[in-house]
Amino acid sequence: MTSKRYGLIGCGMMGQEHVRNVALLDGAEIARTYDPVSDLSTSAASLAGTATTAASFDEIIRDETLDAFVIVSPNHLHVSQLQQIARHRQVPILVEKPLYTDPVDATEIEAFAKSYAAPIWVAMEYRYMPPVAALIERVEAVTGGIRMLTIREHRFPFLPKVGNWNRFNGNTGGTLVEKCCHFFDLMRLVLKAEPVRVMASGGQDVNHLSEDIDGRTPDVWDNSYVIVDFDSGARAMLELCMFAEGSRFQEEIMAVGAAGKIEARVPGPGRFWPATLGDPPVSELVTSPRSPMGPVRELLPINPDLLAAGDHNGSTFYQHQRFLDVVRGKGDVEVTLADGAAAVAMGLAAQKSATEGVVVSM
Repeated sequence: MTSKRYGLIGCGMMGQEHVRNVALLDGAEIARTYDPVSDLSTSAASLAGTATTAASFDEIIRDETLDAFVIVSPNHLHVSQLQQIARHRQVPILVEKPLYTDPVDATEIEAFAKSYAAPIWVAMEYRYMPPVAALIERVEAVTGGIRMLTIREHRFPFLPKVGNWNRFNGNTGGTLVEKCCHFFDLMRLVLKAEPVRVMASGGQDVNHLSEDIDGRTPDVWDNSYVIVDFDSGARAMLELCMFAEGSRFQEEIMAVGAAGKIEARVPGPGRFWPATLGDPPVSELVTSPRSPMGPVRELLPINPDLLAAGDHNGSTFYQHQRFLDVVRGKGDVEVTLADGAAAVAMGLAAQKSATEGVVVSM
C-alpha cells in the first residue's frame, strides 16, 4: 500500500504530537514540514524520520507530491492559511481547533466551505479520548435521555508557546474559544442538540499576572463557569479552572437523565504526574443507575505507546486513524467545518456573556 504523504504546517509542541501519532499509523507519513521558526521545522522533520523542510509556506502548499495537509499553526492564522491552500490545490486537510478566532471570520468560513471540494476535518481530539468515546456510545442507554450535562476541566496553566502567542486574546480568540471549543463541541455531540442561550462568568485571577511580554501583561482567562441551554430542553455546564493541576483527573464529564448517570474521568498528561505519587491515574467510566442503585466503575487503560505519543489520552492517534481513511477516500469526515464553526460561535458567545454580563441568544 502506498503511504499517504502529509505536509505539516506548524511544528511546535502540538505539531510534534501530530508527528509522533502519524508515525504510529500504517500507511501515512509526515513527508514535509514548515514553520517560520526554522529550528522547529527541522526538529519536526527529524522526528518524522525522512521528512524534508520547506523554506516557506508557499513552497509547502505548492508541493504536489503531498496528499494532505495538517495545519497546527497559531489559531489566528487558520482561516488565511486555508484560503491560501485553496488558491493552489484542493486536497484533504486536518486543521487544528479553533477553526477561527475573529467573529468576522465566520462568513469567510461559510464561503470557504461552499467552494472547497476536498474533505476538511477540524481537529477536536477530545471526542476520541477512550473514556469520552465510551460515554458517548453508552450515554442514552444509561441516562434514558440526557437532561443535564456537566463538563469539568481542572488542569495546568497554558504552556509556553513560540512568541508567547497563546498569552493574548487577540491571537487565541480568548480562553473560552482557544481552550473550551473542545467542550462546546462535545456538548453538541453528546446532546445531539443546538445551543439557544449562553450565560457565563469568567476571568483571569491567578495565572500569568506577573508576566511581562514585550511590555504587555497577558490577558487570557484562567477560570470560568458557562451554562448553555439547548433546543432539546437539556442544559449543560462547563467548569474550567487552569490552576488546578494537583487534581487526580483533568477532565470529568457527567451526563444525567431520568434513568441514571454516567461519568467519564480522564487524567492529565502522565509526564506531569509526580513520580513520588506512583503510577499516573488511569481513565475511568462510572455508570450509576437509579434502579437498582449502585455505581459501577470501569478502568480504561490506554496503550502506553499512545500515551507516550502525546498529551491527549491517545485521542490524537484515533483521530488520525479516521482522517487517514478520509484521505484514502474510504471514510467520512466526522468533525466538519460546520462543527468547528459552531464550537467557536459558542465560545465567542460565552466570552461576550462573561465580559458584558448578559445572556447571549444563539
